[in-house]
Amino acid sequence: MNPYDHMTVTHHFGGGVYTKQCVMSPGITYQQHMHNFDHLSILSSGAALVEVDGVITEHYGPTVLTIKANKYHSITPITEIVWYCIHATEETDPEHIDETLINVEATTTNT
Repeated sequence: MNPYDHMTVTHHFGGGVYTKQCVMSPGITYQQHMHNFDHLSILSSGAALVEVDGVITEHYGPTVLTIKANKYHSITPITEIVWYCIHATEETDPEHIDETLINVEATTTNT
């Protein structure tokens, strides 16, 4: 399953910072993956379960989370959510941003 089929994504680029804005529906777990660096995520609205290396925590927006480097993580919305992933990168092409940021060798399948 392609997670992008079940969310609305808007890309924001500026000053060496990339922000992926995602509107996600409940009932789907969005892909486990990892990055080789720490990054911030913002749950701006709604409620979601966040799994990091097998530990699940419940969060309510607005809140900011730090996802540590080399930690598998996924999101399961409880309600419709607006989620932002924030990364330092010079990449500005939406077609290549995921391959730039996500450790594809460490990506697992969606549930």
